[in-house]
Amino acid sequence: MVKALIAALGLVFSVSAVASPSAFDVVSQVSMPAIMDQAQTMGLDWKVGDTASYTIDMGFIKGSMVMSVRSVAADGIWMDQNMDLGFAGKQKVETLIDPNTGEVKKMLVNGKEQQVPKQNIEVIEVKEDRITVPAGTFDCIHARLKDADKNEEINAWINPQLIPLSGMLKQVAPSQFGQVTVALKSYKKN
Repeated sequence: MVKALIAALGLVFSVSAVASPSAFDVVSQVSMPAIMDQAQTMGLDWKVGDTASYTIDMGFIKGSMVMSVRSVAADGIWMDQNMDLGFAGKQKVETLIDPNTGEVKKMLVNGKEQQVPKQNIEVIEVKEDRITVPAGTFDCIHARLKDADKNEEINAWINPQLIPLSGMLKQVAPSQFGQVTVALKSYKKN
């Protein structure tokens, strides 16, 4: 059980596969390597319509993100991630994932195929916690993570048993734009 929860932690941090990071790259929450880990330990029991909506706060940039399962078919699960960062613009990420292995078969960013970003995330500490976010108060796992490539610490609060897709309740991470806070505002699990 704890191993499955820890595997889900990787969903809380990633960068997009582009040369010059944008605000979207910084807040993109879809971590395909972590989804693979989660699928291998828990299986991806996602259903069409599963949705998690988040607020994004980067200080001077505020926005929203919605992650949802668009379809479940023989070729895999299509997950959509739509971000709206106000004056910084909008971005759509579509990902086709093998539900048995977590393998990312295809990733589209604004309609253009992209490579899956690589990550080197280490777990520093994991403990039980309770957190209040706009969606309510939840029992959860609080993880302190380290991006080994950048030597930066990330804090994540997750409950993958209750919250669909990544299980993320809240994430606080450093970026080139300052601290990024992502918090759950609503969810629907079918």
